[in-house]
Amino acid sequence: MTGPVTTTELDPFDLPDWVGERSVTWSADAGLGGHLVEGSIAAEPDLALGCDLLAVDQAYPAPVVDSALRARAHQVWQHGEVLLVSHDGRTAVATPGTAYAADDVLEALTRLARAVGADPARWSVRLALRAR
Repeated sequence: MTGPVTTTELDPFDLPDWVGERSVTWSADAGLGGHLVEGSIAAEPDLALGCDLLAVDQAYPAPVVDSALRARAHQVWQHGEVLLVSHDGRTAVATPGTAYAADDVLEALTRLARAVGADPARWSVRLALRAR
């Protein structure tokens, strides 16, 4: 990687309406390892949207986002909100930090639910175990 991937800010209300209206589950594609956790939001019976978690403070071997976007992610987090971005062509929730623990995932997705006008109690999270 030669530098930050192209990342642009998204408006949470540009997500499909069902994300804020239905009970949804965010699922990790693999375990929590590193600054990027690929996953998706789904609602029954057949609605799905790719949605990753992106820890914006990872800087080695190269920064994952530019300094302006990193500052913006910290700013909105400080105000109890979350930054939604398009990162390498995929929707991602950008948060401060370098990696994710389970509590970080829950907090980020609670904030995303609120950002789209959903009741966080109607959202669930499915994490995958990572083999060592």
